Amino acid sequence: MAELAQTTVLVTGGSGRLGRSVVTGLAEAGYDVVSVDRAPVLDGVFPTQIRQEAADLLAPGVALSVLENHRPDAVIHLAAIAVPFSAPEDVILQTNSQLAFQVMDAATTLGVGRIITASSPTVLGYGAPAGWMPDAFPLNEQTTPKPWNAYALSKLLAEQTMRMFAAAQGERIRYAAFRPCYVISPEEWAGAPTQQGHTVVERLDDPALSAPAIFNYVDARDVADFLDVLLQSMDRIPNAETFFVGAADALAREPLSELIPRYLPAVGALAGNLHGTSPAFSIDKARKLLGWEPKRSWRKELVPLELVPPELATASQEAR
Repeated sequence: MAELAQTTVLVTGGSGRLGRSVVTGLAEAGYDVVSVDRAPVLDGVFPTQIRQEAADLLAPGVALSVLENHRPDAVIHLAAIAVPFSAPEDVILQTNSQLAFQVMDAATTLGVGRIITASSPTVLGYGAPAGWMPDAFPLNEQTTPKPWNAYALSKLLAEQTMRMFAAAQGERIRYAAFRPCYVISPEEWAGAPTQQGHTVVERLDDPALSAPAIFNYVDARDVADFLDVLLQSMDRIPNAETFFVGAADALAREPLSELIPRYLPAVGALAGNLHGTSPAFSIDKARKLLGWEPKRSWRKELVPLELVPPELATASQEAR
C-alpha cells in the first residue's frame, strides 16, 4: 500500500483510456481518488469508493471551483484532446494548453502540494514530414524536442507551464511531468482496438503500424504504478522533473536495430545499439531517480487469439 494512503488525489481526464487505469490503480494502492471528466464512467467501471465529478475544466472558474470543493493533496492532470489531428490544429493547441494552464494555475493558487501533468513522447518530433533526426538512440529526456504538430506542441507547452509555475513557487509546491508511451489499456491485450484502431496483434504482425511511433508502448497499469511511486518521491527528487514512462521492451518481434533501418531508414544509422528487445525510449531516469520499473510486457499480457471474448473480436473487426 502506498505511503501516501488516505491522501486525496484528484485526477483530471479520469474517464479516458489512460485515466481509467490510473484512477483504479491509485484507488487500489490506497489513495482517496476523485475523478474529474466531462462525462463520468458508468457504474461498475471504477471501484465503489472512487468519487466522480462531471465538469468542463475549460469553463471560466470551473477548475478552481472543483479543486476548492475537493481540496486534494495532489493533482494529476490527464485531461486533453488525446489523439493528434483528431480535431482542427488550433482547437487542439488551444484546448490542451489551456487545460494544462487552468488546472495547474488552480492547483497552485490553492496550494496543492503535488502537481503532476501528462505530456507525450511526441514532443520529440518523430514522424515530421520534413524529416527528423534525433541526437541519438535510445531517446531520453535530454533529446531535443522538435514538435511539428499542434498536439505535440501543446504537450511541450504543458511541460513549460509546469516549469513556469515551479520557477515562481520555488520549493513550496512540487511539480512533475511525465511522457507516457503509446498506452495499451487492459482490454486491448484481449483484442479491443488500440488508440489508432488496430489491435496489438496487428501492430506486432505488421511493423509498419508501430514504426511511426518507433515501436513504443506502455501498459496503462504500469503508468498508474509509476504515478504512485512518483507521488511518494516528489519531496526527495529535484522539482519540475520530466520522465519518460514506457515498457522495458519494444512493441516488436524483431530487434529495433533491424526494424528501424527497414521502416525508418533516415534514422536507421543511429539504431545500431538497440539490440534484443531494447526499446527506443529510455526509462533509465525513472529507474534511477524513482526506483520505478514497469511490470508488464506484451510477451506476457497478450491474450491468445482463441481466448479473445467474441464481443472484443467483433469490435476489432468493426474498427477496421
